[in-house]
Amino acid sequence: MSIEKIIDDCKIYQKEIKQYDPDPFYVNHFFSKFIDSVNYVMESIFHEANRDFGLFITEKISQERFLKKAQEKNDTKAIKFSEWLTDKINQEHKNRFPKAIKKICELKKNQHTLPEIKIMIRAQDRYENDINQQIMVALSNEKLRSKEELQIEINRQSAVFLEVINHKRTENNEPSVNQNQVTASAFIDIEDIFEVEVAYATEIYIPVLIRLVEESRGKIKELTSWS
Repeated sequence: MSIEKIIDDCKIYQKEIKQYDPDPFYVNHFFSKFIDSVNYVMESIFHEANRDFGLFITEKISQERFLKKAQEKNDTKAIKFSEWLTDKINQEHKNRFPKAIKKICELKKNQHTLPEIKIMIRAQDRYENDINQQIMVALSNEKLRSKEELQIEINRQSAVFLEVINHKRTENNEPSVNQNQVTASAFIDIEDIFEVEVAYATEIYIPVLIRLVEESRGKIKELTSWS
């Protein structure tokens, strides 16, 4: 499968997450597929590099195996690519949401699991210092029973949320939030990164993924071209 097709799949899964948000069952289902696809894109970058540098790695590829093979063959250009990509990945994952996705990818790859999803209320129009508030919603087989029940819980549990968020908004000279501007989304925590909104994090991660692919291909071409 081509990298382009995998990225298209990521976009589809992200749209499904957004459609079903905040239902924990369906968000988890499509988030799992999204994370698997991200891991597959990263693996595919090294498949292309393995082919173009002529390392002839036949077992399941990884960055570690790629670098080890490059060092065994003393392929300085392949080593340089691996080092460049490590720096590029670190650079692209400094910000909070890409960093969270990277940690979740590692968790899924190493432990075959995802962080537990929690439903939280938030303002529809986000500001950087906004707070979110977890709400308890009755589930049936890990799924929301109805949108109506969800809305009842949002309305019932939003009084304190509105008081706190509007206090912070006032301090920051930001517009206040009313009851009709409160919505619910699926969130996760991963290690030291808390309250990561799944739909938003996956949406902003897709451009990161595209940049990694495009710039990796450019670097491979640069290093394998005859000068």
